[in-house]
Amino acid sequence: MSQTKTFLLPDLGEGLPDATIVEWFVREGDTVALDAPLVSMETAKAVVEVPSPVSGKVLRLAGAAGEVVPTGAMLAEFELDPNRPQRADGQDTGHSHAAPKPASAAASPAPAPAPMPAVESFDHERDDAGTVVGAMQASDAVQVQAAVAVGGVKAMPAVRAMARKLGVDLARVRATGADGVVTMADVKQAAADGSLLLPSPAGATVHGMRATGAHASERPRDERGPGRGAGAGGEGAAAGHVAARTALSASGKPMRTQPPGVVASGQPEPLKGVRRNMARVMADAHAKVVATTLNDDADVQAWTPASDVTARLVRGIVAACTAVPAMNAWFDGDALTRTLHPHVDIGIAVDTDEGLFVPALRNADLLDARGVREGVNRLRTQVLERSLPASELTGYTISLSNFGMFAGRYATPIVVPPCVAIVAAGRARFQMTPVMGGFESRKVIPLSVTFDHRACTGGEAARFLRALIDDLALAD
Repeated sequence: MSQTKTFLLPDLGEGLPDATIVEWFVREGDTVALDAPLVSMETAKAVVEVPSPVSGKVLRLAGAAGEVVPTGAMLAEFELDPNRPQRADGQDTGHSHAAPKPASAAASPAPAPAPMPAVESFDHERDDAGTVVGAMQASDAVQVQAAVAVGGVKAMPAVRAMARKLGVDLARVRATGADGVVTMADVKQAAADGSLLLPSPAGATVHGMRATGAHASERPRDERGPGRGAGAGGEGAAAGHVAARTALSASGKPMRTQPPGVVASGQPEPLKGVRRNMARVMADAHAKVVATTLNDDADVQAWTPASDVTARLVRGIVAACTAVPAMNAWFDGDALTRTLHPHVDIGIAVDTDEGLFVPALRNADLLDARGVREGVNRLRTQVLERSLPASELTGYTISLSNFGMFAGRYATPIVVPPCVAIVAAGRARFQMTPVMGGFESRKVIPLSVTFDHRACTGGEAARFLRALIDDLALAD
C-alpha cells in the first residue's frame, strides 16, 4: 500500500504568517526527487525556493501562482516512492511547520517598514535561524541562496519572480552571470529591448508557464485576468464601454454616479508579499504607539553644491543621538522597559515597486561620508535584487525617511516598535530669512521627527531636533 505525505508550508522567515506562490516547478502527476526545486514563494522579506521534502509523485498542489498560502497550511501532497531516497524520520530540515505565533507572544517585536518613501535606498546583532528551507541544520549563520537550474536555466528565485512579472521567457535571456547564471540585470535588459532575446526553440513554451503545465492561451479566463487573452470580442466590448462613457461625458450634463458595488472600473486584488506585510505592520504600529511629531527647518546654506544629502542626514542623526540617547532606543510597551543603545543603526526607507523596505545601515556612528555612501549603495542594490539577508531588515535603533526627492515639506511618519523615533526629511527650498540689516535667501531642509511619547519626553525630542538642526547647519 502506497504511503502519502502532506507537506505544510514552513515558516520561511521569523514568524511570517503567510507567503505567496510565485512559480511551481512541478505539476500534479509529476515525479519529483528529494530536495529538487518544488516551488518559489515570496514573503515580505525574500523570494525563496522551497525544495521537495520527499521523493515521489505529486498528488496535489496548494494553488496557482499568485495565491497566498498561510504558514502551516497544506502546500503539496505526495505519494512516496519506496525505491527512491527519503529523508530519515526526525531529521532536522532547518525550518518549522508550525503556524506563526501571535504578535503578543513574540519575544521582542522586530522593526519593519517605515511609512514614507526614501530619497534613495538610503551593520547589532541578533539571533536568526535564517530563511533557507530544505535539508539543512538549524543555524545562526547567514544562509546564502544559490542559483538553481530549472528547465535548463540557472537563476536566483528573485530573478525568476522578476522575469515572471515582466513577462520575460528566462530560456531566451542571455546569461551574463558566472557559470551561466541569469542575473536581474539580464532580465530587465531583455524586458526593455526584445531584440536581445535568444531565438525561441521550435515547439518550446514560455518558461514561466511550463512549470504550471499550461500555456497562457490554455488557461481559464479567470487566471489570465480581465481583458487579457480574451480575443477580439473582449477587446471590442472594452472599446465600446470606453466609447459610451466618453459620449456621456461629452454631453456636458450632470451625471449621477453609482456606488462601487454596482459599477467599478477596477477589480480588488489581495495584497501580497512586501505590501501585505507593510499593511500589517503599519496597522499594528498605529495601534500601539503614542506618536507625536515636531517640525522645523534646518538651514543648510553652508553646504557645498556637491554635498551628499543622505550622508549629511545620517551624520546629523548620529550627532543628535549622541546628544539625546533617549531617542536612539527601543521600548517594550507591555513590560514598560526601555533599552538605550550605545551604537547607532539607522533603518533607511527604500521605496520599490513591490513595496517599502527598511534595511539597516549598521554602525552609522563609525562611518564617514564615504562609508555611508558605500553602505547605502550596497543596501539599495541588495534590495532591488532581493538578495538582502532577512537579518538586515531588522534590529535598527532609529529610522530615516528622506521623501523630499519626490515632493512634500513636512510629514507625520509612523514609528514602528520597538524603535521610539523616526526622522523624515522633506524637499529642500530657498526662503527669505531675516538677518542683521535685511533679508537673505537661504537654503533650508524641512524636518519632521515623530517619537513615541511613552518612551520620550517632549523636551528630549525637541533637544534631539535642535542637535540635528545644529549639525546640519555646519559646513562640510
